[in-house]
Amino acid sequence: MKFTKMQGAGNDFIVINNIEEQLPLDSFGVLAQKLCQRRLAVGADGLMAVERATKGGDFKMLFYNADGSLGEMCGNGARCIAKYGFENHLAGEVINIETTAGMVRAWRLDQMHYKVRLNDVTRLDLTLELEACSQIYSCAYVELGDPGIPHLVIEMKGLRALTPAQLRILGSTLRSHPALPKGANVNFYEVTGEDEIFVRTFERGVEDFTYACGTGTGSVVTVLTEKGLCSGSNVKVSMAGGDLFIDIARDSRQITDLYLSGPAVIVAEGEIGELL
Repeated sequence: MKFTKMQGAGNDFIVINNIEEQLPLDSFGVLAQKLCQRRLAVGADGLMAVERATKGGDFKMLFYNADGSLGEMCGNGARCIAKYGFENHLAGEVINIETTAGMVRAWRLDQMHYKVRLNDVTRLDLTLELEACSQIYSCAYVELGDPGIPHLVIEMKGLRALTPAQLRILGSTLRSHPALPKGANVNFYEVTGEDEIFVRTFERGVEDFTYACGTGTGSVVTVLTEKGLCSGSNVKVSMAGGDLFIDIARDSRQITDLYLSGPAVIVAEGEIGELL
């Protein structure tokens, strides 16, 4: 079975072209669990299967977390699979990707950079308070797409100086908070300058901090734009894996478009050996 390893700002993925491989769809959960193990297998934050389009797109993306659960969508993954689609002649420089959370459009900016229009903001609560680890945290809650990709957004002073290990218990506790029926990705942020933000994200399905989270960066900038704390234009979001850029378009009442730009890199291509 052939695979491609890709990464976008350190968020890494295994891509399988199931138009060619023709694997049964019910096999991908277990396959993701096996192949995403670091040191024991290829290693990745998630697995993406390319399927034939059924709703007018160029192709369909099925995204599986490292724990084998089916994810709604992944922003960094969408940039990577957009590049995969272009490089493998499945689409042109404008790529329409069918995802579980709805259609995602992507644009090739240059060989190494792609832009995606993230799924619509379908839920936004700026005044959520949650108790975790014996403290009350003021949070915002965002969902992108339908079904919605859930994100918590929490300001954390001095975030750059904190290691993931120092935040892991808090991140894990909030990720599974009983007030959130389907859990959430937990985005800690610190404003570091004008339209500059530093973010660490504890990701649902990976159950740990990842190097970057595309929908997480979009959710953070959505919240800060709504609060008047950033412009929403070319906002630089720095994460452990590098920099991503968010642009927001809005009318007089609400956000209409949310764009994510950043790198998409082909790391390696190969064949799975004795793991199956």
